[in-house]
Amino acid sequence: MTSPPTTSRSTALQALIRIASDDHVAIALRPLAAGESLSVGGIVVTAHTDIPSGHKIALVPVMTGEEVRRYGWPIGRATAAIRPGDHVHSHNLATGLVGEEPYSYRPVESRLAASADTRGFHGYRREDGSVGTRNQIWIIPTVGCVGRTAQRMAADAARRLAGRVDGVLALSHPFGCSQLGDDLDATAGVLAALAQNPNAGGVLLLGLGCEENQLAPLLDRVPAHRHARIRTLGAQMSLDENEEGARAIDALAEMMASDRRERVGLGALRLGLKCGGSDGLSGLTANPLIGRAADAVVAAGGAALLTEIPEMFGAERLLMARASDEAVFDRLVTLVNGFKRYFLDHGEPVSENPSPGNVEGGITTLEEKSLGAVQKGGRAAVADVLRYGEVMRRQGLNVLEAPGNDAVSTTALAAAGATLTLFSTGRGTPLGSPVPTMKLATNHALATRKPGWIDFDAGGVLDVGEGGGLDATTDRLLERICAVASGEPARNEINDEREIAIWKRGVTL
Repeated sequence: MTSPPTTSRSTALQALIRIASDDHVAIALRPLAAGESLSVGGIVVTAHTDIPSGHKIALVPVMTGEEVRRYGWPIGRATAAIRPGDHVHSHNLATGLVGEEPYSYRPVESRLAASADTRGFHGYRREDGSVGTRNQIWIIPTVGCVGRTAQRMAADAARRLAGRVDGVLALSHPFGCSQLGDDLDATAGVLAALAQNPNAGGVLLLGLGCEENQLAPLLDRVPAHRHARIRTLGAQMSLDENEEGARAIDALAEMMASDRRERVGLGALRLGLKCGGSDGLSGLTANPLIGRAADAVVAAGGAALLTEIPEMFGAERLLMARASDEAVFDRLVTLVNGFKRYFLDHGEPVSENPSPGNVEGGITTLEEKSLGAVQKGGRAAVADVLRYGEVMRRQGLNVLEAPGNDAVSTTALAAAGATLTLFSTGRGTPLGSPVPTMKLATNHALATRKPGWIDFDAGGVLDVGEGGGLDATTDRLLERICAVASGEPARNEINDEREIAIWKRGVTL
């Protein structure tokens, strides 16, 4: 069992690309006109209808009920007979996913060669040995009632401390009260995890006083070595919370004054891996490119964090086969089937994906979306499996529990310890998380149309000639990652798009 193959430069000369030799479909690299005859891999087909870029055209006949293959794997079953030249999409293809599945431990060798990459960046080394790409003050409210207070404090402090720290962020959210049991515990857990992110040189935990998510238990969740960089403030107990908050923030800034960037290797990075607004080219360009970057970081001794568990359904066996041992495999099986059970218990099918934007971009089924999405994890062995709100404890590729929702999953990545996130998109999004969130466009058109959102054009993976192809584009991306990790602002930072969202799963009182 192997990962879906990535794109080769030679295929980019054609209007179509067939990823695996036994695929039933090819992908249009440009819009195809009805009646247009094209060749790919020795097969000549004539398009029966207009086919948009990123969409699928059938190369071989497929009978009703038979599996359709892309990436060398099934992406669903034909709901009608498909002829060569047909547009293959929602009108004749449907998911084959049903629910929880049995899995067998069948490992494959998945080791990356030791890295000789001399790339590095200038980051902030922390007391626990981790390295931040930023030296910021994060104000984390325990409860939504003081969310606006946190925002005012952050805005005032950002003006007052300009040039002394890399920024002051208020990580406001609507939760922390009217929650019970596991739901409250999850909120507290993710906030405590955010307080440990290496990009936060200082943290102010801002409470109200009467909420369920109390300051003292929240602080107890944070390791003791981190407490020196944390201040707490209960607004109800303060005569003037704004004045007291300003003093606490200034004290943090004074402590951080001695923090300096130093040169570190690529292995000091903790990369978050994310996709959103995907299209039919995501699995051909940006996602394999992110996988290459993740492999480079892991091979250098660093960490990569892959999340969006529902967007692994249909491709989960690729990751399970790369589990570093049977215990990791078992945790991954529990996580995947548990997430499927979460859907089923709420009366929803596990295949309730892709989104309307994904469909318009050419993705038909969840299996197809997942087979493209997991390529962000590269080829490394899965070193660990993390529950929502857990902080990473091992280097290498980590699989993290979180839904596909962009805001929730990017927050979970930051909470787990990601210091920079790579976010592929075929349709574009301005969204950002507390850490630099680099957007990779899957195609040149998006990169040209939305330069204010996009940090890197991954469309070069399909270009030919000098500077084109996967290898050259990977080199350019790694250089850009190192520049952003060293302090060059990502687009989300320039646009002040740095929100958090918490995954709420329980009742509200």
